Amino acid sequence: MAKARLGQRLFSPHPSAPRSVKSRRGPLWLPGGLAVGVRRRTERPAALARECFGDEAAGGGEPHVERLSNHTDAAGEVLLERKGCAGVITLNRPKFLNALNGNMIRQIYPQLKKWEQDPETFLIIIKGVGGKAFCAGGDIKEVSEAARANQKLAQDFFREEYMLNNAIASCQKPYVALIHGITMGGGVGLSVHGQFRVATEKSLFAMPETAIGLFPDVGGGYFLPRLKGKLGYFLALTGFRLKGRDVYTAGIATHFVDSEKLSMLEEDLLALKSPSKENIADVLETYHTKSKIDQDKSFILEEHMDKINSWFSANTMEQIIEILQQDGSSFALEQLKVINQMSPTSLKITLRQLMEGSSKTLQEVLTMEYRLSQACMGGHDFHEGVRAVLIDKDQSPKWKPADLKEVTDEDLNNYFKSLGRNDLKF
Repeated sequence: MAKARLGQRLFSPHPSAPRSVKSRRGPLWLPGGLAVGVRRRTERPAALARECFGDEAAGGGEPHVERLSNHTDAAGEVLLERKGCAGVITLNRPKFLNALNGNMIRQIYPQLKKWEQDPETFLIIIKGVGGKAFCAGGDIKEVSEAARANQKLAQDFFREEYMLNNAIASCQKPYVALIHGITMGGGVGLSVHGQFRVATEKSLFAMPETAIGLFPDVGGGYFLPRLKGKLGYFLALTGFRLKGRDVYTAGIATHFVDSEKLSMLEEDLLALKSPSKENIADVLETYHTKSKIDQDKSFILEEHMDKINSWFSANTMEQIIEILQQDGSSFALEQLKVINQMSPTSLKITLRQLMEGSSKTLQEVLTMEYRLSQACMGGHDFHEGVRAVLIDKDQSPKWKPADLKEVTDEDLNNYFKSLGRNDLKF
């Protein structure tokens, strides 16, 4: 007999969330996850897309539609529409894997607030165009360029993005994210805080921020340490990828639906008449239950979870590396090789971020992460990571400091210190 799945009930920011989703495979990981739109250093964007994705997702049905965004032509970066009983947010930058920029955030936030107060809007759906990606992350190249020029954009982008993350978490209307395709960084921030997250066999989730001199932000310090065991620490520090049903099994998604059924699911949601949260949950559960793709497949990390829980229970990065070296297994050495490529500063920031975030509220975490974001903008490694991965594409960042030993406690404390009047406040 299937046991109740723990993720949604324990992590949901909604006190009135409906009953827990059922799983065929017993208690699984709690929800979480986040990423920035970058790849492991050996893979190019085109190769990544070809490897992981096939046909593009079909669009949903078109009941009564009221277009609300300022940009409704093909060039519009985000489309905001009233369809049936729902407000629908469509990320519309397929050539850039729907990467999130400040213009999109500034359109989504006020409309989300309006729909939350609108008695005729019963749910909010967010999806991406193109079939390759839900949202591959924030437009970090633009942010890096602005920060280097001392432009206010770098401050505003993170402030506005984190305000949107909080608005999604506190939204009083059911929020359904269709995380079909690449979902990293800013894309996770647009989805994981919502009540419902629907993955497909083409979903690809990762959080590889430490590879570009950043840290898993958009609330990563809140939900990552709340994954079962030390899974969140492992994902945050290594950038390990989860694909398909594993995104659901890990708790990042609340439901799993075959991609060919995604447009039908959206149509059925839009056709509901004045639905309650329970009505919406029932539709999602019906599609989830009928999905047969990889239903008996073991979680990709299942055989390693005991070791992951042990390794990543250490309190410092130096201890984690020492434990991996002592273990000596092929899996341990593989993770060691990956970690050694990451920014030493980012690794130390990320470990402390998750440890502190484990006992903070989401708003407290976002305030902490805003401090970290601004410190990273003024530092070396983020801009060097963007250069190596996105500009020159030599995939060989020169980190400063280049060794964990050289990242002192004083250095670390400076990243976490208050910004005073410039702190993020809710």
